[in-house]
Amino acid sequence: MPPAPIAPAPIDRTPPAAAWHGRRGELLVAIQFALFFAFALAPRWNPWLTPDLLAVTAAPRLAVLVVCTLAALVFGGLGSHALGSYLTPLPYPVDHSRLVTSGVYGIVRHPLYSALLFAALGWVCYTLSLSHLALLVVAFLFFDYKADKEEGWLSERHPHYHWYAARVKRFVPFLY
Repeated sequence: MPPAPIAPAPIDRTPPAAAWHGRRGELLVAIQFALFFAFALAPRWNPWLTPDLLAVTAAPRLAVLVVCTLAALVFGGLGSHALGSYLTPLPYPVDHSRLVTSGVYGIVRHPLYSALLFAALGWVCYTLSLSHLALLVVAFLFFDYKADKEEGWLSERHPHYHWYAARVKRFVPFLY
């Protein structure tokens, strides 16, 4: 009796290990959490802030905070819901993923990153804190870099990703 055929080994779709960010972007997630905690724990600082300036700008600052908070909740909630079982903290897509391009993903390509950036922007505008503004700029640059990595992996997995990316902005609808 001939020997039974041997099943082929499963294909490893994990990208080659990069020297500094892990095979699936683990270090990027660690940096993201560090930025989150740095933002949350940073003291408010603005040497030019006076009680008069705070009083005069109270209503507009509160309005911007509310709008940014609502945008963050909408982007975060709808983005998480749309991904469903594809949701992962890692920038590398899960093996069973499909490309989601409808709903909130038809407005921005990275609504979860947008949610964090809008929430931070609201806080910066409300507090007028320069230390938080500096951290927001760093966070924006970080998420832009992380999105580049993620989009590279998505392009490998989904050949039509570049057409989607050409028509949908990255973080801010109609702007960027």
